[in-house]
Amino acid sequence: MQRVGNERQTTIRPRSGGTDSAAPIISVRGVTNRFGPQLVHDAVDLDVYPGEVLGIVGGSGSGKSVLLRTMLGLHRPNAGDVRIEGMDITRMSTEELLAIKRRYGVTFQHGALFSSLTVAENIQLPMREFFSASERTYDALAELRLRMVGLPVEAGRKLPSQLSGGMVKRAALARALALDPSILFLDEPTAGLDPISAASFDELIVYLHRSLKLTIVMITHDLDTLLATCNRVAVLVDRKIVVDTLEGIMNNPHPWIREYFHGPRARAAHLARGAR
Repeated sequence: MQRVGNERQTTIRPRSGGTDSAAPIISVRGVTNRFGPQLVHDAVDLDVYPGEVLGIVGGSGSGKSVLLRTMLGLHRPNAGDVRIEGMDITRMSTEELLAIKRRYGVTFQHGALFSSLTVAENIQLPMREFFSASERTYDALAELRLRMVGLPVEAGRKLPSQLSGGMVKRAALARALALDPSILFLDEPTAGLDPISAASFDELIVYLHRSLKLTIVMITHDLDTLLATCNRVAVLVDRKIVVDTLEGIMNNPHPWIREYFHGPRARAAHLARGAR
């Protein structure tokens, strides 16, 4: 890994993602989210295709987290629908939605691990919710997930408070992979990490994407992560969403998009990308 100024430069490349010729694995249609008089999303449409890594960006208050919660079935929109593998999750009961949740894994910005449980116990929680097995089997499966995300087996016996920030991120990712999901949702996966740790996490995302053939949707503000991992980018702006390849987004004339991708803080990332 090389450095450009204070930014990190990696040489990893994302695998080619899905194309418009494939049926979307996630389809958002006409989603409107309103909180009192505040309109956050105005009839937003978004397709996520099998095997791609889609990054979602936007300014403060643009509704990135609200959109993620809507796509997870944790928030019901005022209008529109979200379909995962053709199934409309916006009109499902809690019991019906529970079955769909087996198909995806989620990591949240600060890990969201249960502080009173060990790392291994956190990883085992989804397993215990969905299937019965011996304690030996649960332990073996948790150990496998730890190894998948680059953590030592010993980390499983520790409490989250005993881990570094980067290790907490990996432990949360191990829990998200507990049920072998086909879709992975990542909320600010590299937030709070130093450049070296963040670059290492980017490499892990690309590795898991390729080896497990995952479809990944991530919210991130990190341009280096976008450049290193994503096939396409969705930008929430003016209550709508603009989706394109990285090259297409960078050429978009919208003032906010241009400032985000061509402003002073983006210059080092652009230089890094051009040097690859």
